[in-house]
Amino acid sequence: MGCNPLFITSLNSGSNGNCYYVGNAKEAVLIDAGISCRETEKRMLRLGLSMGKIKAIFISHEHGDHIRGLTVMAKKYRIPVYITPGTIGNSKLKLPEDLVNSFTSHQVVEIGSLQITCFPKIHDAAEPHSFMVSCEDIKVGVFTDLGIVCEQLTHHFKQCDAAFLETNYDEELLQQGNYPYYLKKRISDGFGHLSNKQALELFINSRPARLTHLLLAHLSKDNNNPVLVENLFKEHAQDTMIIVASRDMETPLFTIGGASNSSAEISPLADSALRAQYS
Repeated sequence: MGCNPLFITSLNSGSNGNCYYVGNAKEAVLIDAGISCRETEKRMLRLGLSMGKIKAIFISHEHGDHIRGLTVMAKKYRIPVYITPGTIGNSKLKLPEDLVNSFTSHQVVEIGSLQITCFPKIHDAAEPHSFMVSCEDIKVGVFTDLGIVCEQLTHHFKQCDAAFLETNYDEELLQQGNYPYYLKKRISDGFGHLSNKQALELFINSRPARLTHLLLAHLSKDNNNPVLVENLFKEHAQDTMIIVASRDMETPLFTIGGASNSSAEISPLADSALRAQYS
């Protein structure tokens, strides 16, 4: 009741750390905690966001760029952590038992007025999951670290008002780059990451009419280019706002849904951050 609109931001996105914020006026969740607690605090403060609003942290898988800041943050703010047994078992996390909450595939977890749907994805980890965060009829997807575009991903993407979608690498840049063969293979073998081409095909073929914001996420530093991928998607954007999530800083805070239902609305809380980022 009264939970629209949702506010979203990428606090960081890339192999150096991933952390995504989705919340309403009362409560919020983080998807992954791959940057330090101190850096998370600084970036949220710049956006006018309170750490006290974070009621849960959901962990997609055990790789370090998704859990690096988790232990300190969870302990400091006593934030419940939602994580699968396989993920915590394959990590080196030392979390207080009373903060650990297990979830299973296709489970819907209620955090206040938010509903978080957890569904499996294909990635080289123990029990990797993607997430849909819903509030009334507004839905935001967090889809990164994807080996392929599977049926589950397509099904949930078609329901989104906004989404964080991995565009990790440009196929030509990867193949011509200096990575060793085994690493190139790991990235592109169907259990690693999603290419610009794969993500674009999903966007073109399965984009819902209601999709107002698409944040391109988890770009490779060496095998992608923010301008390249932004231009690629903008050619097909129509009414969807395209935003490239930075590897080094937070994005502005975007407003999803609400009375205005604007495809380009940015929260007033983010005005100063937006001016700083693009001036």
